[in-house]
Amino acid sequence: MEHTIEGVRQVSTVWIIVLVLSNVDRELLQRCLNRSANGWDDFVDRFLGLVQHVVDHTASTRSIPLPEATREDLVSDVFVCLLKNDFGVLRRFRGQSSLATYLTVIARRVVVRGLLQRRLNSNRERTGVTVSESLAATTDPSESQVDNVESIEIALDKLSQEEATAVRMFHLEGKSYREISDRIGMAENSVGPYLTRVRAKMRDVLSS
Repeated sequence: MEHTIEGVRQVSTVWIIVLVLSNVDRELLQRCLNRSANGWDDFVDRFLGLVQHVVDHTASTRSIPLPEATREDLVSDVFVCLLKNDFGVLRRFRGQSSLATYLTVIARRVVVRGLLQRRLNSNRERTGVTVSESLAATTDPSESQVDNVESIEIALDKLSQEEATAVRMFHLEGKSYREISDRIGMAENSVGPYLTRVRAKMRDVLSS
């Protein structure tokens, strides 16, 4: 089954981004920026499905359960981001790609931040400590940066898949060394030293 909007085509469950700004989307964007009647409502109607897909896909690739209420909150967060500062994000769009491509990038950033922030809050409520405190294996002052969700995202992107998995499991999901050991295939008594090395690598990324 194929569903189409300008800039995005869905074939079955796969979304294919078309890298061309269509006249329809250009006009729709301009209506939003000009605050024309029904401009924003039409924009939301057009791209709601895309944003929902980004939310679902981002959570799925990180194996994060997504209750419906959280899903709705994340979708809302994306559109709130687009509305902020008089459509500041939309005004920065230069038309060098399809509007759908641009919105996919923006939505993913918002959703990743939102998911990580919820993980941080959950971990803090469960353990009573912040992520920076739980990472404080050394006295390096750059540890405080780890509570910045965007910084965590940047640092995790620089790690290998195994390193990122270990960090997420221990610091964001509160998993034990045994659970991490089973997941990544490492001796349990090696997990602690391994995390120490990965934290050092993250500090290097955050301080660079």
